[in-house]
Amino acid sequence: MKRRERERARRKKIERAKIALVAFLGIILVLLSWYALGMGKENTENAKNTRSTVPLKKQKDVAQDKEQDGEQTATIMASGDMLYHDVVYGGAFDGENFDFTNNYTHITPLISSADLALGDFEGTINPDRELAGYPVFNAPEVVVESIKNAGYDAITLAHNHVLDTGIDGLLYTANAFKKEGLDVFGVNVSKDQDILVKNINGIKIALLGYSYGFNGIEATISESDYNTYLKDLNMEKVQKEIERAEEIADITVVMPQLGVEYSLTPSEEQQETYRKMVDFGADIIFGGHPHVAQPTEIIEKDGEKKFILYSMGNLLSNQRFETLENYWTERGVIMEVQLTKKNKKTVLSDIKAHPTWVSREPKGGMTFNGYTAYDYQVLLAEDYLKDGKQADTVPEEKRQRIETAYHEMMELLDIKW
Repeated sequence: MKRRERERARRKKIERAKIALVAFLGIILVLLSWYALGMGKENTENAKNTRSTVPLKKQKDVAQDKEQDGEQTATIMASGDMLYHDVVYGGAFDGENFDFTNNYTHITPLISSADLALGDFEGTINPDRELAGYPVFNAPEVVVESIKNAGYDAITLAHNHVLDTGIDGLLYTANAFKKEGLDVFGVNVSKDQDILVKNINGIKIALLGYSYGFNGIEATISESDYNTYLKDLNMEKVQKEIERAEEIADITVVMPQLGVEYSLTPSEEQQETYRKMVDFGADIIFGGHPHVAQPTEIIEKDGEKKFILYSMGNLLSNQRFETLENYWTERGVIMEVQLTKKNKKTVLSDIKAHPTWVSREPKGGMTFNGYTAYDYQVLLAEDYLKDGKQADTVPEEKRQRIETAYHEMMELLDIKW
């Protein structure tokens, strides 16, 4: 019996040892599996990291190659004179503050959509002088904020009213815009100021501005100040500057002030001067000063199209039929030009006109400076055509006046692209 019991005990011991060995081996296998899975995951992550890093670098190189050899586009928009007559800023005063927001509400979506929006501020801002309208323009400084919020990027100050409040007014005006983040051209604020060049989507755009004169006020300043701060139409200087712009930029835009006020046709001097600018190398001419719009002209030069708009008319003013018996002074145009750059060559690829119209509605009461209070709004005329999105928001008589302005403007511009 004892012998059998010992044999049975020995067998049980062997069985327990086998079970323990199997369990041990199972644990080892499990651990090995976990380890293998962990290594696999780590390797997978490493592989992912490798795939997401190396090709991205290559993709960046490809993108750079496309930027160098591919196609880039940019849109420029420009509009006419911003004239803050005393009745215009008077109507924007509520008894405590000036609010010019309403002036540009309707054109803000369009202006803001441009890659580069150019404005023409005709007047000065000088807090050391009294506010004034024609013939000496001095607007409240807060107009700058409303112009910026409308979407403008750069402002020309090359016009005949820039000296209305003296050299100190010129400098204060330029710095008021710069303080709000807008670029200024058409005047200098220092002796060593270079040509303004904006890099838009990889396209370098030079901006130049010149005025035919300064209302005789230039006779009251020194020759040194004249040469330092002002940009006139001395064609020898203009040629040198345009040629310099062509060296440092892809496209040269000029915004000159010249012509006969209220004339719907460009003068011989305008035509000769602006065509010379194209000969010098200018690509786009956005003209101003007549306070009414004038036709466009396409010039072929070296196999490329150059664009002249002799006058953009007024963007904002109190000049309208009720004050001047002239429907054209309440009309203007926002001109849109598309640029395309390919293989380091930049051309004008499309042109589109957006006629504008100034609405003037009574607000009730009088302004602080003794005028009937009006609300001034620049409207986008295309929105008030019969099927336009704003057609039902105004009385039919007003809508028809805006629609007439649109069609007559498009006929006058006569764009032959």
